[in-house]
Amino acid sequence: MALMITDECINCDVCEPECPNGAISQGDEIYVIDPDLCTECVGHYDEPQCVEVCPVDCIPKDPDHEETEEELRAKYERIMAQKAQ
Repeated sequence: MALMITDECINCDVCEPECPNGAISQGDEIYVIDPDLCTECVGHYDEPQCVEVCPVDCIPKDPDHEETEEELRAKYERIMAQKAQ
């Protein structure tokens, strides 16, 4: 399942550079995560890096984008193949 950033975000700017897939960007009011790019760091790290660095714990799993570990791995492989082109 992709992650999401809640409105508790304080715009501290630490999550965006930590995302290996470039899924995090500045939204209108808070940072946002693109569910098409979020793999919860599967393929890169054991734990989602944005969650690790977030000082306010505002990055839960997005219930609207449920995915299995296998689906996240397939998404990671697709993203890496696109970056390699």
